[in-house]
Amino acid sequence: MPLVTRCLVGVTTVAALMLAVAPRLVVHAQGQTQGGYRWSTAAPFPEPQEELYALTVNGKVYIVGGFGKTGDPQGLMYEYDPAVDRWTKKKSMPVPVHHQAQAAFQGKIYTFGGCTKQLAGTAALDNSWEYDPAADSWRPLPPLPVKMCAAEAEDLGGKIYVVGGLTTFDNGTGTRVTGMNQVYDPKANTWEQRTPMPTARNHHYSAVVSGKIYMIGGRLGSGGAGAASPTDVNEEYDPATNVWTLKAPMPTPRSGGGAVVYNGRIIAAGGELTTRQFSATFRAVEAYDPATDTWSILPSMPQAKHGGGVALVGNRLYLASGSLIPGRGFGSDWVAATGAHDVLELPPSFGASE
Repeated sequence: MPLVTRCLVGVTTVAALMLAVAPRLVVHAQGQTQGGYRWSTAAPFPEPQEELYALTVNGKVYIVGGFGKTGDPQGLMYEYDPAVDRWTKKKSMPVPVHHQAQAAFQGKIYTFGGCTKQLAGTAALDNSWEYDPAADSWRPLPPLPVKMCAAEAEDLGGKIYVVGGLTTFDNGTGTRVTGMNQVYDPKANTWEQRTPMPTARNHHYSAVVSGKIYMIGGRLGSGGAGAASPTDVNEEYDPATNVWTLKAPMPTPRSGGGAVVYNGRIIAAGGELTTRQFSATFRAVEAYDPATDTWSILPSMPQAKHGGGVALVGNRLYLASGSLIPGRGFGSDWVAATGAHDVLELPPSFGASE
């Protein structure tokens, strides 16, 4: 496998930032059909938004969340059926929020926290909900122990782990970034706290492979220009030992994208970056192999965007809607919200030894 040395210099220029890559990268053939990868388009998302989140349940894609044109949370719920290439609007969240965490477990969708109009700790909520796709209905759950916004949630071993995000300081004011690890047991209908993630962050990517939870990238800061502080940190959590371990960093430091798992590898797609000097959205699609602790580069997305739904059905990666610019995709920037729905077909060989 070819080796690429990761840049170790300080990130003082845009060029240095963009050239920083993780060790042992494999660059897959680019192009519409080269290398067994093929991009195509599917039915556009009916209500272009940013801050949408996608999950796969029983072979269908569900997208929840969204900002409105004025920045108001939409709490949308849409179902996409790949078999007929059709979107169907479902019942919206009972209390609309944006930047909520969500996970699919035993045929149902669970959402946790989120923010009201502002992206701030003081705007975070502790709401928890269960959505039943079969009945198109929502029911409330015990609230999060601590209000949280822009966290990530993953189910493993019959429990759902809500990790990281934005909350208030202990006195209930301001905004702080946390690595808090709040765990919900759907069977017992109870919460517990476990060992926090070492790198406190928000807007990160997450996935589960072989009994371990991975939290990747995201932002160290709490928001706007200069405060977003994108990171490439990749940390593995083992629920069996309650221990976190540092792993190979993602090639492109970024936040606000989506991740799926296919053939034992984590695929992270899209995202954004904001510093005092530079802001951008990404076309990057990168895959992490936990078995070898290495990253590979897949064909780039047709459009650079963040805040769209990312889901997997079979060997197809679906990327729906999102914003073409970093930050807000509403108000005066609403033209940046896109309904584009791109699909990447992964080759049968994906996940085989390089």
